[in-house]
Amino acid sequence: MKLNELITSFSIAMSNEEKEVLDLIEGIQPLESFTEREQFVIEGLIRKSLVSKVHNKGYTLVMANEIK
Repeated sequence: MKLNELITSFSIAMSNEEKEVLDLIEGIQPLESFTEREQFVIEGLIRKSLVSKVHNKGYTLVMANEIK
């Protein structure tokens, strides 16, 4: 039996604040365009694998991962 057959739905717990910040991320945006508090919350979302951080030409960019 495969794991996909055992787990029909998979969800990651998020606080209301994390959900609000995740909704703010549209496409690829510089991390510096967010407030200090939002950057702190985004770092938590990166640890939860809900947001990806990319370094490009000296800039730190963030983008929301696809959530189904």
